[in-house]
Amino acid sequence: MDTEDSPVTPESRFVQRSVDLAHENVDAGGKPFACLLVHQGKVAIEATNQVAQTGDVTAHAEIQALRLAAEQGLRDLSEYDVYITAHPCPMCLGALYYAAPRAVIYAASREAEAEHYEDGNKYMSLSTFYDEFPKDPADRALPMHHGLLPDPASPFRYYAQKNG
Repeated sequence: MDTEDSPVTPESRFVQRSVDLAHENVDAGGKPFACLLVHQGKVAIEATNQVAQTGDVTAHAEIQALRLAAEQGLRDLSEYDVYITAHPCPMCLGALYYAAPRAVIYAASREAEAEHYEDGNKYMSLSTFYDEFPKDPADRALPMHHGLLPDPASPFRYYAQKNG
């Protein structure tokens, strides 16, 4: 990371830390992903992907970091930067949009990751996952259909009544 063309900056140190944590996670039997939440130049949260260790398919590094932040009472991440090992998958990207950090900085592009790593299942792969979202639900690889009820909006109306 430390070359004449690439000076060591706080950003590069945090990106490198996410990569180093990912290496440590692989050594611990996990997947090659890590995430840092950084506030005012200091690491507030470090997390690694825990899918292999826990069997929880949602235990991606970004999700783990956001869960740790919530456990510590961090509700507003608008002044936090998120440093991650690779471009986020759609699940993590969605979670990051909801978390609304100041910025997301990733080390590896989707293409660089895909050269050496594949993650997916019978419904998707890294190369097809993003393409599933704009499809009509009936055309997605994951079987999906609209369940019909007389009043499917009742929980949302109830929420609006209870919360003004």
